[in-house]
Amino acid sequence: MAESAAAVDVAMSSLGPEARPRRSALWRFVRRKPLGAAGGLLMIVLALLALFAGVLATHNPVRTDSAHTLAPPSAEFWLGTDNLGRDVWSRVVHGSRISLLVGVTSTLLGAVVGGLVGLLSGYVGGKTDLLSQRVMDAMQALPVLVLALVMAAALGPSLTNAIIAISVPIIPRAARVIRASVLTIRELPYIEAARALGVRHGRIAFLHILPNTFGPFVVLITAQLGGAILVEAALSFLGLGIPEPYPSWGRMLSVAAAEYAQKAPWLVIWPGLAISLAVFGTNLLGDALRDTLDPRLRGV
Repeated sequence: MAESAAAVDVAMSSLGPEARPRRSALWRFVRRKPLGAAGGLLMIVLALLALFAGVLATHNPVRTDSAHTLAPPSAEFWLGTDNLGRDVWSRVVHGSRISLLVGVTSTLLGAVVGGLVGLLSGYVGGKTDLLSQRVMDAMQALPVLVLALVMAAALGPSLTNAIIAISVPIIPRAARVIRASVLTIRELPYIEAARALGVRHGRIAFLHILPNTFGPFVVLITAQLGGAILVEAALSFLGLGIPEPYPSWGRMLSVAAAEYAQKAPWLVIWPGLAISLAVFGTNLLGDALRDTLDPRLRGV
């Protein structure tokens, strides 16, 4: 025991002064929020699947094979094939690229645009705040999926249009979160001192206020990511998301759900399971980060 403890001390001492606090903070997060750590691990696994999809896929995900249509899971086709003979495992793996790319990109785009709106609205105040918040109220009056459907129908089905359509409903939610933080931060003594010293408003907003909204911003991204993945799947299911032949989890469900759900249940099970795991993982991680970064919830 003494030798093992000494070995741990030596290993910890060999780490740099910046690496040790990060490692201890990560370990503390894993111990206090095991479900959040499990969600983060699940998202890492999905990200690795997307990154190495070309290596992990056993077949071409878009190549059809009429000789093996609706083949059940086997040694050759691990998760079976669809109605066109395409390998389901390969399509699920490559579909993770599309779903995660659209989910992450649209979430970041909506959060950044909404964050800038919330920063401007909260810091400037007055008529600017009143006008911007009324616009955000009008956008937030519609459910996320309905607003995304309207945008996708107007723009047409494509990867870029799907990202734009999903990011738009995130903007008002991000604006509200960042604005609430800015309204609190702008009244702190160090902000008043910066104004008294004659620091320009742009410098105060972007160098003193915006960095202090990082915690709520991270929580917002993780909270909205699962919903963005789910909305992308819904748009693809309705034919307004990623067009064929690109594999998408929602598109795979659209092809299989109506006609082949009973004859070939693997066409529904695996894409649906992938969507569920992605949303479940992001929700677990988002809840844990919210509890960790929000000082009011750290003792909960």
